[in-house]
Amino acid sequence: MIQRPGRIALLLAGLVCAFLLAPLLAVVPISFTPARFLTMPNGHLSLIHYRELVDNPDWARSILLSLRIGIVTSAIATALALAFSLGIWMIQPRFAALMVGFVLLPMIAPPIVSAMTLYFFLTSLSGISGAIGYDTWVGVTIAHVVMITPFAVVMILVALTQVDRRIDLAARGLGASAIQRVFKVILPNIRFGVMMAALMAFFLSWEEIGVTLFVTSVNAITLPRLMWMEVHDNIDPAVAVISVVLIVVTTIALTGRMLLQREEAA
Repeated sequence: MIQRPGRIALLLAGLVCAFLLAPLLAVVPISFTPARFLTMPNGHLSLIHYRELVDNPDWARSILLSLRIGIVTSAIATALALAFSLGIWMIQPRFAALMVGFVLLPMIAPPIVSAMTLYFFLTSLSGISGAIGYDTWVGVTIAHVVMITPFAVVMILVALTQVDRRIDLAARGLGASAIQRVFKVILPNIRFGVMMAALMAFFLSWEEIGVTLFVTSVNAITLPRLMWMEVHDNIDPAVAVISVVLIVVTTIALTGRMLLQREEAA
């Protein structure tokens, strides 16, 4: 028999949701203000800042740059995490726990330490080639891959724990090569976990600001950096507009993820 939550539980859940969503929803009316600064509209709504978002090429450039970096970062981070996780799961080396610990170091280290380390690393790369070092989209991608790969590793390792190791042993006993076992046995069983790792890697790259501030200057202006610059220098209400757009996009993505999970469970 399925027990349904009572009215008190539903009320408490609704209050918690309202508490968590209130700061996000508060930005919606601000995006319609006719003023040139962040403020609630005073009896008059305007789409002027939505039009500015379309007309100002800086926003379009930063969005396209963030998309490019996010997609490339997601692909590389997921591939690296998948290769590492499959190696750990299939080979089971003696020092597997230590190896996983090293990979997860960027998650544990303070962000400021990681940011400064990546800053010095990318400035060194700039001495080799100006196209792959500091303040380039390739440099930002490298920094994001370093910071985000550990999160993808965690998700893929969790997915691998749900795989029955006996099916891999059976495939190996039947003469399947390592590549055949990976692509025909293991990956079909963790495809949903890999997709979720790639999606999470993209969104983590899309919203990353701490490290990006250290490894960019005037050329590689991602969307979060541009938003930070607008709030820090001008307090432009266009920031509220892009925030509303991001909330809508994130909601659509989360809804799609829930539908995929439901389909996978069915």
